[in-house]
Amino acid sequence: MATIKRKSGFANRFGGAVPYGNVTAFVFSLATNAAGAVLDSNSDVAVASGDVIELGLLPVGFRLDDAQVLINTAMTEAVTGSLGFKYADGVDSSEVPQDASYFISGGALATAARLRATGTKLVTLPKPAILTLTTGGAANAKASDIKVVVSGELTGPR
Repeated sequence: MATIKRKSGFANRFGGAVPYGNVTAFVFSLATNAAGAVLDSNSDVAVASGDVIELGLLPVGFRLDDAQVLINTAMTEAVTGSLGFKYADGVDSSEVPQDASYFISGGALATAARLRATGTKLVTLPKPAILTLTTGGAANAKASDIKVVVSGELTGPR
């Protein structure tokens, strides 16, 4: 199992500074080349079953309301994915434990579709976290194009 880190998903982001609230949606891109490797990442090998793809940063104080996975061009047949988060500092939190399938568990990535979060807990991140997609089912061996939208409220650090 490898950890693949997208290079551009960790740039500073702005949002939420509006008079009607701090609701924000962060968009993360995941594209693979014809061999199945993640573009704009630290890896040039195809995504294998069990790989963890780090899509980008979720800021401290971000309340996680919803997530959508928009699959424009699907991955190889039988590839699944779990969408969740882990803390950027590598240390878990007893208040809000990191969860590799917080949003979606074993969603089908092999068919063009829109997947919605199935989680039932509403949490606010006590520290910066990394949005992760953990693959399963099969290795990817083709080009794909997937967008992930995570929405919530920027409540700020405590």
